[in-house]
Amino acid sequence: MIALVAWVVVLAGAIGAAGAAGSAFEDDYSMPGTESQELSDLLEERAPEADTTSVQVVFGDEDGVASERDRIESLLAEIAGMPGVTGVDDPFAGHGTVSEDGTVGYATAGFEGTVEDVESLLEATEDASGDGLEVALGGDPVREAEEGEGGAAEGVGMLAALVILVLMFGSLLAASMPLITAVFAVGITFCLSMVISHVVTLPTYLTPIMFLVGLGVGIDYALLIFARFRSELLHGSNRKGAATVALDTAGRSVLFAGSVVIVALAGLYALGLGSLQSVAVSVALVVLVTMLASVTLLPALLGLFGTRIEKRVRKHAAGAKRIPGQRWNAWSRLIEKRAWAALALVLAALVALSAPVLGLRLGFADAGTEDESLQSRQAYDMLAEGFGPGFNGPLMVVTDGSRSGAEAAVEAMSGLESVEQVSPASQIGDDLWMSMVVGTGGPSDEATVDLVHQLRGDVLSEVEGTQLVGGATASSIDFSDIIADRAPLFLLLVVGLSMLLLTVVFRSVLIPVKAAVLNLLTIGASLGVVTWIFQEGLFGIQPGPVEAFVPVMLFALIFGLSMDYEVFLVSRIREEWVRTGDPTEAVRKGLASTGGVITAAATIMISVFAAFILNDARLLQQFGIGMAVAIFIDAFIIRCLLVPAIMRLMGRAAWWMPKWMDRALPHVTVEPEPETAPREPVSVR
Repeated sequence: MIALVAWVVVLAGAIGAAGAAGSAFEDDYSMPGTESQELSDLLEERAPEADTTSVQVVFGDEDGVASERDRIESLLAEIAGMPGVTGVDDPFAGHGTVSEDGTVGYATAGFEGTVEDVESLLEATEDASGDGLEVALGGDPVREAEEGEGGAAEGVGMLAALVILVLMFGSLLAASMPLITAVFAVGITFCLSMVISHVVTLPTYLTPIMFLVGLGVGIDYALLIFARFRSELLHGSNRKGAATVALDTAGRSVLFAGSVVIVALAGLYALGLGSLQSVAVSVALVVLVTMLASVTLLPALLGLFGTRIEKRVRKHAAGAKRIPGQRWNAWSRLIEKRAWAALALVLAALVALSAPVLGLRLGFADAGTEDESLQSRQAYDMLAEGFGPGFNGPLMVVTDGSRSGAEAAVEAMSGLESVEQVSPASQIGDDLWMSMVVGTGGPSDEATVDLVHQLRGDVLSEVEGTQLVGGATASSIDFSDIIADRAPLFLLLVVGLSMLLLTVVFRSVLIPVKAAVLNLLTIGASLGVVTWIFQEGLFGIQPGPVEAFVPVMLFALIFGLSMDYEVFLVSRIREEWVRTGDPTEAVRKGLASTGGVITAAATIMISVFAAFILNDARLLQQFGIGMAVAIFIDAFIIRCLLVPAIMRLMGRAAWWMPKWMDRALPHVTVEPEPETAPREPVSVR
């Protein structure tokens, strides 16, 4: 009861603190050491007015926009007087703001307003469209305003989890225990994040990720402890004894598995990107709080409602027709007979699913990947039609030097085949000159990536003065390059530390290697599916690059969560191996006692993460699909099919460890060692 009261007090305090402080979530795209960041810092210091936020008012008419000049100028005058707008250019007085065929034009409006101000602008442009004139707003503020607020994904995830838990336990009260534990953990962590956001920069997209990861992991961990508690009750233990055994077995597994997830998230620090580091800390925090809630709050809830839960569990079990684990035992025997066939078939399928990763193209989605009903997409399409696809992703080239150097840079860039147009160099500060470069490819095209590298590496390197290439498009390319360059170190840290932890716990050399290889295959297959759907445009999805954030975030979380199921399954197998010394029987009993729980927990997590598809943000859709596919593959294919087959083929060798290594490594166990028939690790003499 003391633990329950303490958690209620902590939650209430966190809610109060968050309510008083509010949130200050803000996206941080800083990339120290890159040319884009150098240019951004230069403008902030010497020409801040040159890098202001703006929206574009885009208009089109098949008969020519000049025929609708009065309507357009009336709309622009209305927009100029609306809240948040600092000024609007005259598209008919400037050069290059109307397409050569006269059917498309645009005006740039300075903007310093809120989301509500953007919504007012959207209403104004929507009302202005009609009778042959099409008007739409473009720009980052517009895209942000048109993205959904979320909420549906979280609600669907919680409802799906509750339904699955009720079907599993046959009791709404019993099913509520894991869900209540997860809600406490997520609620506290989210409130703490709101407070911390005033001190540390936390991204705006963190909230749905943290909520759904915390919900999935929280239910997962609490379910595994509760399932062991239920199992002990069915084997004749009283409530106190069942709770003690559950915490001493599944509780240890939860603490170890959560630690592996945190280690994997810590690997994101190797990338040196502030935005990802903030995400890693926040998600690691929700995992940590979830671990603590699972081993303290859940036992408190079991103590409070234990009598009613025990009666319901025994009644539900009495009505069951099958012995618990009977089907899994039979499944394990079937896999034993066809181990080589299962191994070959699954490996071939995973390799095939991973194949698209070879053509993976990282980047950031632009308005061209949005739904066609949105104004940001309509503005994108009109600008691409009127001025070329590269117009939506211009490059900013700044010369720190003389006018002659800036003009030489313009001349050098104008002669490139991959360049559509270059604006004349304009002075934006003392000895600072800026040109806008429009390439022949769209913002996310490979041709644009090549153009940025060509400008920096060859074309501008010989021009007088300091030449810097930046802007939003170049920044996204720099971010993708950082991810690609630093990924090997990231992989080495995460895989290496995780294998070390598994080696210490399981006293085996081959099991950690097996776990690492299978986890990498799972991640490869899930990224392959994401590539197929979002990059290649499967199922009618608008094709575009895979968000640069997604692969590393998926890798850290999938690798950590895959290790969860590895720990839950293999620790139970090891418990039987140490007790009996029969590797085949150990696999059977281990799978029989954990297979149902693993698949049920995985089904809940799949439902939670698949709910991300309801979010409007493409990054979150890719993240959700990748996580759902990975958990399905890991729980249903790897743990329930491939691991039993591999363990059967390895036999006693699965537990081999050199004697010198066994002596050197500390002895840490997840499951308590049985007192009968203790066994030494298998070693080579």
